[in-house]
Amino acid sequence: MSVDSTILIFMLSLTTTQHVAMKKTIILASALMLCSTQAFTAMPLQTDDTSTQGKGHSQIEIGVEAAQDKETEGEVSYKLTGGAITTTFTYGLTNDIDLVAGLPWEWYTEKENGLKVADESGYGDLALQIKWRFYEMPDTGFSLALKPGLTLPTGDDDKGLGTGKVSGDVTLIATREAELASYHFNLGYSRNEYKLDELSETSRKNIWHASLAAELNVTDKLRAVGDIGIETNSDKDADTNPAYILGGLIYAVSDYTDLDIGIRSGLNDAETDTTLLAGATIRF
Repeated sequence: MSVDSTILIFMLSLTTTQHVAMKKTIILASALMLCSTQAFTAMPLQTDDTSTQGKGHSQIEIGVEAAQDKETEGEVSYKLTGGAITTTFTYGLTNDIDLVAGLPWEWYTEKENGLKVADESGYGDLALQIKWRFYEMPDTGFSLALKPGLTLPTGDDDKGLGTGKVSGDVTLIATREAELASYHFNLGYSRNEYKLDELSETSRKNIWHASLAAELNVTDKLRAVGDIGIETNSDKDADTNPAYILGGLIYAVSDYTDLDIGIRSGLNDAETDTTLLAGATIRF
């Protein structure tokens, strides 16, 4: 979460309260940006599974998220609203390896005591990933996959729509499939680099993430999904790591098309309060 470069020029001349407000804008806006470029998953889940498209097959996902977060510090209240529309393309290089690329269009608005102090929109950073399912036990439905990736600085970091530098991540994925339900576990690490000095100095660069998800087959076409996770707080001054819980539905319109909706809520003050999610997946 960064902020307009014109505002940053005057950062050092701000009062203590104003500086705290500006820092909160930077951190909140960056979180929206990072959410839209995290490891791409079966929407609306945040936790990925080990499934791949198969050699020569492709998938397009269009996901929409709208988030709202409120904070109060002393006599100053902050409200951030924003979101992203992310288009993700996946191609099956082999039966066990997928190539993934995703680009978000992001927006956010921040108000301080009801007055608008930031309002930005534009393309975010381009994310490139490879998913490799390297282990399978067909008799038990258990499998493992590794998903390394890079985030390229295509977003405007001065507006809080990107980091301004190349960042990297890797995620270990475990899936257990059963007749009535499937379970997924992720353990991930990200190395986030920032071009803006203010963001680089106040942010942790080494971020760990862990999450667990379940998919319940309600009918042949309808799945109920749940997801819970936690990750390192990117704010160096924060002692609480953001944790979330998510619930949603995935409806198979056909063998090649899914529609999904979900809601994600913060389990503590460090996490974004509420995020609404919706999307469509087309396979071909």
